[in-house]
Amino acid sequence: MARRAEAVSETQGRSDSPRFDAARATTEARKAQATWAALPIRERLGVLRKFRHALAEAAQEIAATVPSRLPGNLNRDLADTLVAEVLPLAEACRFLEREAASILAPRKAANSSRPFWLRGISTEIRREALGVVLIIGPGNYPLFLPGVQALQALAAGDAVLWKPAPGGAAAAQAMRRLLVASGLEPSLLQILDEATEAATAAIHAGVDKVFLTGSEATGRAVLRDLAETLTPSAMELSGCDAVFVLDGADLERAVAALLFGMRLNGSATCMAPRRIFATATVAKELAPRLADALGGLAPVAVPERTSDLLQELLFDAENKGAKFLLNGFDAAVRVEGGGTLLYPTLIAQATPEMRVAQTDIFAPVLSMIEVPDEEAALAANALCPYALTASIFGPEKQARRLAARIPAGSVLVNDIIVATADPRAPFGGRKRSGFGATRGREGLLEMTTLKTIQTQRAKDLRAYAPPTEHHADFISGYIQTAHGGKWRVRREGLRRFLDAMMKIK
Repeated sequence: MARRAEAVSETQGRSDSPRFDAARATTEARKAQATWAALPIRERLGVLRKFRHALAEAAQEIAATVPSRLPGNLNRDLADTLVAEVLPLAEACRFLEREAASILAPRKAANSSRPFWLRGISTEIRREALGVVLIIGPGNYPLFLPGVQALQALAAGDAVLWKPAPGGAAAAQAMRRLLVASGLEPSLLQILDEATEAATAAIHAGVDKVFLTGSEATGRAVLRDLAETLTPSAMELSGCDAVFVLDGADLERAVAALLFGMRLNGSATCMAPRRIFATATVAKELAPRLADALGGLAPVAVPERTSDLLQELLFDAENKGAKFLLNGFDAAVRVEGGGTLLYPTLIAQATPEMRVAQTDIFAPVLSMIEVPDEEAALAANALCPYALTASIFGPEKQARRLAARIPAGSVLVNDIIVATADPRAPFGGRKRSGFGATRGREGLLEMTTLKTIQTQRAKDLRAYAPPTEHHADFISGYIQTAHGGKWRVRREGLRRFLDAMMKIK
């Protein structure tokens, strides 16, 4: 245990500029990646297994590398970090150990669906490593979110450049050291400087794909850089997530879940609840319960720019007729060194057109929007430009029917946030919430590129011969035979096909 703790606390110590670091790291990573990708996948997964065991031994030491003061969070304690960062990281690693080999295995296309005219062709679909990927980590979950992506990339045979957000380097370096101690070649996982310029430098150095977890604004900036070289990317961006509370919902559960969503990480979570849709009957009972519960939450520290944005949003909402059941600014306190201590804000009589219902913000604010029915709720939800996750509370059968109609990356029934930590479940957004997937089977496949290998086994060379005057009837007759709707049409096609075939030498 002492040895593991020593490995975690060691510093990496790089003094180069971010641009030079990125260029050198890319060169080193690309050289090591070719050897790593050539290893049998079981050997790569063996390194990950050793890492998971080491992570279990050093769980508290690793958790301690995550700052207790994160953006939008006054004080995340060790237990919160263990359950939000270390535990799901270990579970994601074990998922890869068990499933990655079968997910990445080459597969043969079924002969039963092969066209007759390609009867000599066998088709194999392969997933191969991309090469060097750049992972740009977020500030709110600096270990789990980029850490899972790094493990998936390594399992796929890639090398990784990891650009942590400010405050996230210690956690990234600690994870790297455990991986290196578990047998990973050091050049395969390079931790870049926290500065924004480090990511830009890595992109210019020529990475093969970029994975970003961050805000919409950051996503736009990175995509502008990637456009120059047409470098592909996966973007896990912001949310302004919806909660549908149906008639017949267990309101005690709904309130407990909403309280958790607002408390978790100081509400600095991309899928924290921001908008509640409910009928007037449900809202009348839900509102006072929710106000009472949220009123007991401790304040959270938000940066000054977030505090200023929230004030603008609340001013807009008030001017458009909203009422405040709780106003977090009533007892707000300025924090020495910048920022504001804010209590939760609960808005009643909100409308989907208000800016607060259309903005991604890491602050403890929740808006209640009354709707007459599910159709109106869906229409109101569609006005929001973000579509990351949604939650539904209500009778399961009804809730699952509604879930199928909500355009979002993830929909949770009678739960909020927690289930998305399932390592089997892919995660990603739509609209301004991004594209691509992380985690689960789909997240692993994002770390690969597609290759199709087709082998011709037929000896007939007639397909290469120049066409004759009979080939048009030959080909159209086959199309009519294979794809005609009525049997008479197919019979006529077969007659033309056979007649033309007899005339072609």
